[in-house]
Amino acid sequence: MPFWLKIRKKFMKIIIPMAGRGTRLRPHTLTVPKPLVEIAGKSIVRRLVEDLVEAYGDSIEEVAFIIGDFGEKVEKELIALAESLGAKGSVYHQTEKLGTAHAILCAKESLSGNVIVAFADTLFKSDFSLDTEQESVLWVQQIEDPSAYGVVTLDKGGYITEFVEKPTTFVSDLAIIGIYYFKDANMLKNELQYLIDNDIMDKGEYQITNALENMRQKGVKFRTHQIQEWLDCGNKNAVLYANERVLETKNNAATIASNLVLENSTIVAPCFIDQDVVIKNSVIGPHVSISKNSIIENSIISKSIIQDHSTISNVVTENSMLGSHTEYIAKKSELSLSDFSKFHQ
Repeated sequence: MPFWLKIRKKFMKIIIPMAGRGTRLRPHTLTVPKPLVEIAGKSIVRRLVEDLVEAYGDSIEEVAFIIGDFGEKVEKELIALAESLGAKGSVYHQTEKLGTAHAILCAKESLSGNVIVAFADTLFKSDFSLDTEQESVLWVQQIEDPSAYGVVTLDKGGYITEFVEKPTTFVSDLAIIGIYYFKDANMLKNELQYLIDNDIMDKGEYQITNALENMRQKGVKFRTHQIQEWLDCGNKNAVLYANERVLETKNNAATIASNLVLENSTIVAPCFIDQDVVIKNSVIGPHVSISKNSIIENSIISKSIIQDHSTISNVVTENSMLGSHTEYIAKKSELSLSDFSKFHQ
């Protein structure tokens, strides 16, 4: 089953906070924001937004992106992404990194009516049908170490009884994964503004969990849905694992372009290979994504992501990420080894 949400049709906005630069994913985020890093030929944010829109199955009024200083090119790409899906594209800027509540409030002009808020470093798998008559729904995942996440506790009826941000002692193992639905986003906006106006911080930042707890105490009912699989694309290994899972489960991900130049080489599925790629005397796969206009020769590559316009030669590698316009050429060598020799390079 693909990464998607089944959502009962209702007019909807989607808010995507994505202002962080992704320091845990450096050096791959030195020139590209983390949500624009590609997995199986599509950026993380495009996959997230497309899946939400496709699953919703009706017109999306607006997709609003909250970004940092990413430049005009990125802003145009995001607007084009929203428009390609039939929605208005909006861009807001978060100039200070002051927490999740502060980030969402940067899009306050768009916080009205039915809204899905989805942080852009999250991919997930779920077969949940959202009842848009619920006041709010949060997606959660049971995890072993919840200390780095916001968590929730539930009553017997399945409603949330408490929100706790990054608990230092065990409270719950149901982590909030960063995707929320609000029937009336004005209520959320008011509580976010209250935190800012009264300088209410938790662990040095304005946290959405504090706003949600205030809403709960005022009578708002919060439901949860536990997803089947959560792919948190926070660092290199997590991105490579997400690439592996998307290639295995996404019907249109494990594809090979028709104009691939393949000479004396083997492709081990599943792989994604984009347009105008040349592969010679190599073994590629499984779980490899290669973006357009790349050249690979005399190499063995598995479980890796290679971005566009890259050149690789004489390389044996796995669990690797290579950025755009990368050149990785190893020196050929000749060997003569005796019996019982060991050679590690």
